[in-house]
Amino acid sequence: MNLIDHAKQEFETRDWPGDCEMQRAVCGNILELLEVFSKQGHSGSSASYVLGLFNTLASFAPIAPLTGADNEWVEVEDGVYQNKRCSEVFKEEGEAYWIRGKIFRDKDGCLYTNSDSHVPISFPWTKPKSEIIDA
Repeated sequence: MNLIDHAKQEFETRDWPGDCEMQRAVCGNILELLEVFSKQGHSGSSASYVLGLFNTLASFAPIAPLTGADNEWVEVEDGVYQNKRCSEVFKEEGEAYWIRGKIFRDKDGCLYTNSDSHVPISFPWTKPKSEIIDA
């Protein structure tokens, strides 16, 4: 069985795309990506490498540590800078911080962030996992 057949079979287990126009479009997009991926002829090791790199880049995430260099920043408000390579990183008054360093979980399991989620960072910086804090 090839990847396309596998995907179609898996879609059927969810009764996709059904009558949902959006799900029909999503399934078509996935099949299109799988067709390109299949034509590239990856082996087991190159497939996982390409998938990991693709997922990172498609998520607008950096593939190398942030440097903090001046060309990585864009001013989004007066004196507030956002990192161009990682939109979760900001800088004010020369101090950089990550806005998702702490993620709070309420008693119902819902997750949220607020200004207390900000944690200072220094460069070079690679995004770690957020700290989950039970509120």
